[in-house]
Amino acid sequence: MSVMSTPGRGSRLWPLWLMAALLLSGGLLVWIYWSQILLQSVLWQKDLHRQMTQLLQQVAEQPHQAGLSLVIFSLLYGVLHALGPGHGKVVIATFLATHPARVKTSIRLTLLASLLQGSVAIGLVTVMLVILQTSSRQLHLSSFWLEKGSYLLVIGLGVLMGYRALRALWRALRPRPAPLFRAFQPHHQHDAQCGCGHAHLPTPQQMQVSVSLKTQLLVVVSMGLRPCSGAIMMLLFAKVIGVYGWGVLSAAVMALGTALTISAIGVLVQQARSVAQRLAQPRETAGRARLLIPLLTLTGSLILIVAGLALWQSAQLTLGGGIRPF
Repeated sequence: MSVMSTPGRGSRLWPLWLMAALLLSGGLLVWIYWSQILLQSVLWQKDLHRQMTQLLQQVAEQPHQAGLSLVIFSLLYGVLHALGPGHGKVVIATFLATHPARVKTSIRLTLLASLLQGSVAIGLVTVMLVILQTSSRQLHLSSFWLEKGSYLLVIGLGVLMGYRALRALWRALRPRPAPLFRAFQPHHQHDAQCGCGHAHLPTPQQMQVSVSLKTQLLVVVSMGLRPCSGAIMMLLFAKVIGVYGWGVLSAAVMALGTALTISAIGVLVQQARSVAQRLAQPRETAGRARLLIPLLTLTGSLILIVAGLALWQSAQLTLGGGIRPF
């Protein structure tokens, strides 16, 4: 009788450890060079804003010739603008890394969040300056409090994730009662342990779906409630030179470009999570996964809470429409 040799556990999990090492190394590099990354992002965005204002001036003089160039540049601006550091990417990366989600769900969340951010900017400027005709100071004050509210929602999302993670840990660690078996009867009262082979209560996965819809809404609002500062500046300049309609179109296209970049980041995180799950071989590590997944979610919740508190403390009222990343 021949004995088949099976590879060691370490040899099976080396791709997972390699992925973790690469992620930690990338995070360390970002931490070390964070100030340079932020400064370079601000400089790039200033240059893009200058080119955008020049295109808006050309549209004011020759709308038919410069309109298409403005739309194309606005799309590219949105794509590049979303590559900079910002709380939206922290929220979506943390959520997708700690929650099982399909590719369609990832794209839907990022798309809705980016479009909501652009819509908030358009709606805010339209209501405050066009309809109510308030001052620019009132506009920036309203944008400031929307930004603060967005950070509060990030903290709330972290608290909600932490509560669910602690509850899952409690269920995993508490002793389970012995299963109760009952004799089959032709006519009996169905319950969760009747043993008839039918599902009379929703499974934990089904329960998570109904809850995750609320969580997904919180993710979208926490990312999109803060209006895009670049869109606000473009809308202000467009109103001053009398091409506000083109400014609205530019802001909408910018939101679409932002959605493309954030969606790509979301899909990348989701796919990385799927690869890590396959490499970990959940069938053999089901017991550990019952503890690992809630611990991972708890870690993500702490990241969101700390990030939300830091953003809340650092948020400042910029009356000049300062450059602030997504």
